[in-house]
Amino acid sequence: MSQAAQAGSRTSNPDSTARIAMHPIHPMLVPFPIVCFVGALISDIAYWQTAQMMWADFSAWLLFAGVVLGVLAAIAGLIDFLASRRIRELAPAWLHMAGNVVVLLLALFNSFIHSRDAWTSVVPVGLVLSALTVLVMLFTGWMGWEMVYRRHVGVAD
Repeated sequence: MSQAAQAGSRTSNPDSTARIAMHPIHPMLVPFPIVCFVGALISDIAYWQTAQMMWADFSAWLLFAGVVLGVLAAIAGLIDFLASRRIRELAPAWLHMAGNVVVLLLALFNSFIHSRDAWTSVVPVGLVLSALTVLVMLFTGWMGWEMVYRRHVGVAD
């Protein structure tokens, strides 16, 4: 079969439902909570090493912002997930969604922990929760990459 015939017989890629001007919203929002949660881990490490209150404050604010922005990204992702049977059929989509729920729950719990006195909010529980959040995000990012670059979810033909 020629390449032209193969290209014509392929179905289009799974579409993103939540989009602005044909641009998917979920991938536009995802970088913000990622930066916030990685920043919280970095500022937790800085607080652990220096005991300067400023770093604990940074972590608390970054966690709060990350949770709020993460919920917005999750809503956009959930709209895409629920609206497309083709996306729901992908195993990485389920792993990506479940992992991101874990990330948001860890970060929310971590945000509550960070609302306590600075030293007890960061060392050791806050630092461990920040590290776990980032580790789970690495996995969910890999699953998101799998869907976009291998399964072409939301990619225009």
